[in-house]
Amino acid sequence: MRKVLVLFAHPKFEHSEANLALVLAISNLENVEVRDLYELYPEFNISIQAEQEALFEADVIIWQHPFYWYSCPPLMKQWIDIVLEFGWAYGPGGVYLKNKYILNAITSGGTAETYGPDGKNRFTLRELLQPFEQTAKLCHMNYLPVFHVGGTHQISAEKLKSSADKYRDLVIQLRDSVLLDEASLQHFYSKND
Repeated sequence: MRKVLVLFAHPKFEHSEANLALVLAISNLENVEVRDLYELYPEFNISIQAEQEALFEADVIIWQHPFYWYSCPPLMKQWIDIVLEFGWAYGPGGVYLKNKYILNAITSGGTAETYGPDGKNRFTLRELLQPFEQTAKLCHMNYLPVFHVGGTHQISAEKLKSSADKYRDLVIQLRDSVLLDEASLQHFYSKND
């Protein structure tokens, strides 16, 4: 059984039904730790040592966040900038994340159909998330495709529950499955992601 670390960042979590549903769906799973970065670091004073220790113990890392301006909220960006240190996460001696699995789990107001060459956002989510993928590659991690819950401003209770259940199933598979690759996880992703 792998240890799954969910690094959750939402500056207005109290207003997010979608992220609340996702967090609640996985919060009681064995061997799954959810770290609410805005709760831990409301003043943005991130403990590099505590975060590196959590990363070191994890086998699978999930960056869970709303998709803000084609990226992540500022605290998660700061987390990436200071926790993934040269000589620890990458560069000479930077081997502590090697072969770990990582992915983004995001929510957006835009639906899956708005992401792509014919959509309002012109690029697929995979294309827009390339800085995260490249960060993972630089740190010698295995980047898995994004898990996306779109259309959150108008999502029905039924669709939200279905998405939360799907997220829970994905986290369980990430924790328990022998094989983790894009093909084995394909049924968790929409065609536009």
